[in-house]
Amino acid sequence: MEAFLVSTGLVTVSEIGDKTQLLAILLAARFRRPLPIILGILAATLVNHGLAATVGAMAGQYMQGPWMRWVLGSAFLAFAAWALIPDKYEEEKQEAGLTATSLAVFWTTLVTFFLAEMGDKTQVATAALAARFHDIFIVAAGTTTGMMIADVPVIFISGAAAARLPLKYIRWAAAASFAAIGLWILIKG
Repeated sequence: MEAFLVSTGLVTVSEIGDKTQLLAILLAARFRRPLPIILGILAATLVNHGLAATVGAMAGQYMQGPWMRWVLGSAFLAFAAWALIPDKYEEEKQEAGLTATSLAVFWTTLVTFFLAEMGDKTQVATAALAARFHDIFIVAAGTTTGMMIADVPVIFISGAAAARLPLKYIRWAAAASFAAIGLWILIKG
């Protein structure tokens, strides 16, 4: 249960204001079809974070010993610093008169979210969490749940309310969460 809760909480906080959340806002504003967007985010995140958790768990099995604690703890401290850097996402120009089917919106969302998550801090954090907890399914379920908690509301409330969030303070909270986990790993030993 600890792996699920830590994974969920960490990703929920760190995704607020992240490029994938901005992408969710953009897709919601452009297509105005929440269900296929939500399903596309879910599918992309399950695949992406499932792969990341698998790699992390495999690496965690082979890289054991006291030095692994230092590697993981330092990685989370690096994620804390990374979380303080704001993400920028340029909006695409919407073509006039373009309509999309629900299936097209789903596939557009799935592909763009999968690619946007490649190398993102949440993907790397998913791998690190799986290396720490040695549980692919629970970590991937937790990080995916965190992604959905952060992204689904903005799909419904879209840009108006999301633009008013104090992203600077939310980034600080995400950085503090990453740093706390990093320190916990280093100290718990």
